[in-house]
Amino acid sequence: MRSYVIKRLIGMVPTLLLISMIVFVVIQLPPGDIVTSTLDRLQAQGVEISAEQVQNLRAQYKLDKPMVLQYLYWIGNFVTGDMGYSYLYSRPVNELVWERLGYTLLISISALLFTWAVAVPAGMFSAVRQYSVGDYVLTTVMLVGLATPSFLLALVAMYAGYEWFGISIGGLFSPEYRDVPWSLARVGDFLSHLWIPMIVVGLGGTASTMRILRANLLDELNKPYVVTARAKGVPPIKLLIKYPLRIAINPFISTIGLLLPVLISGEAIVSIVLNLPTTGPALIQAIVNQDMYLAGSFLMLLAILTVVGMLLSDLLLAWADPRIRYE
Repeated sequence: MRSYVIKRLIGMVPTLLLISMIVFVVIQLPPGDIVTSTLDRLQAQGVEISAEQVQNLRAQYKLDKPMVLQYLYWIGNFVTGDMGYSYLYSRPVNELVWERLGYTLLISISALLFTWAVAVPAGMFSAVRQYSVGDYVLTTVMLVGLATPSFLLALVAMYAGYEWFGISIGGLFSPEYRDVPWSLARVGDFLSHLWIPMIVVGLGGTASTMRILRANLLDELNKPYVVTARAKGVPPIKLLIKYPLRIAINPFISTIGLLLPVLISGEAIVSIVLNLPTTGPALIQAIVNQDMYLAGSFLMLLAILTVVGMLLSDLLLAWADPRIRYE
């Protein structure tokens, strides 16, 4: 197992290197750059900038260098922990990333836990009680959640909260706790707001995961080893959890690595709708304005999370299924 993990970690290096090249090229593909975007915005406001100032800005961002040197400068600084300076926000990228990435991960991880907590028992119930009223109700609810975009669910939640309960749903903090130091009261206020984006972001993944688990369990429940164990008098709950569930849950575990970036990308639009201080709004603004350092840093961190998530899902799969571990 140790050699397998070492090989996977070594294999991440060329993968992330290739991703960094794609990220850099994609951000640079549209015409213009962060300087031209800034100039257009300032000129629309009636602010004039001299040609010398423009040249200084381009030199500051190494935009006067060939594209290969720009890439090497960016990725070299990123590897050493220096993500550069965001001209869009007039702040170091490191501060912006770490300020917002924590909230993004908290929302995504809580949505992932919500997905597991709801999808596993719902999938087990639907498989055991196939074609029952409960199965049809759960299937209908989950399909509606799967078909409805996350941002639309956020809008519905905001409308329902204001219209039915008289509360304003949005943000992660109440106004009095928004800019104060962390304390137990601020943590409690944060948790009281966290459940809304957690459900909105996690509902789509819950629906698809429940359907996968239901289909896999139905396939396993009709196999001879289950029929034999049932004939020998094994209690139904023990039979379900100890044998078919361990096998049916394999595809569920293998999708963990893909589910995390999906949750994070789905969180971007939801964050704009719910006014959340996460990476989503900053990433979209950085891409629109071609802020290479900010957008590239966000995308590279998401790529790292995806690659690490795939490794963790493979390790969990080997732990859950002895057949894979022996191979």
